[in-house]
Amino acid sequence: MPLRIDILTLFPAMVQAVLSESIPRIAAEKGAVEYHLANFRDFAEGVHQSVDDRPYGGGAGMVLMCRPIYMALRDVTARDQRSPHLVLLTPAGRRFNQDVARELAAKERLLFLCGRYEGFDERIRQGFAWDEISIGDYVLSGGELAALSVVDAVVRLLPGVLNKEASAEIESFALGRHGRLLEYPQYTRPVEFEGMRVPDVLLSGHHGEIEKWRVAQAVQRTRERRPDLLPPGGAERPKEGKD
Repeated sequence: MPLRIDILTLFPAMVQAVLSESIPRIAAEKGAVEYHLANFRDFAEGVHQSVDDRPYGGGAGMVLMCRPIYMALRDVTARDQRSPHLVLLTPAGRRFNQDVARELAAKERLLFLCGRYEGFDERIRQGFAWDEISIGDYVLSGGELAALSVVDAVVRLLPGVLNKEASAEIESFALGRHGRLLEYPQYTRPVEFEGMRVPDVLLSGHHGEIEKWRVAQAVQRTRERRPDLLPPGGAERPKEGKD
């Protein structure tokens, strides 16, 4: 059964535009995932279908109201017998990384709530068992781009999505036994371009030496740019490869 992903958003066309391209589209075409979008404005009351209001106590901006969100969540949740893992995109959430992506990829169903304006009525948080996730310490106009970043990272991990099963594990932050490393340098034709040459080891055909070179480059790049990813004792030294 494919992973079901529900996304509650005020801008479903914006979300659909991304999901209909590249890896998210391929994942759906291969039957690994199903996307379902819902506009929670459709669950708002009144002529203007307002989903936000001024905050009690004063302050700048508007806050998303409880009722439309609650009604949307209950309606969308009931559309499938699988209970969704609820994801709230918020700067106050746990930091998203590759480990979290793997964790989410193992779920049967995910439901994302994309916020807007100055935030949520706190009772939206209190009323449901959210997995609050942040993609970084900066401010976006809404949760759509954050949700799409998480979805993209998740669906590429689903079985059969990428052409090579190992592809998802040979990228940045996922070099298997060697630890969490940034990706090693990559080259393609021509061998030489404007004075810059492909390293000889990559042209040697010696797969063991190539693997050792790649791991060493990944460790060096990680040490220089993201030392926080390395364990206290450093990354595991590459083992002798085989032809």
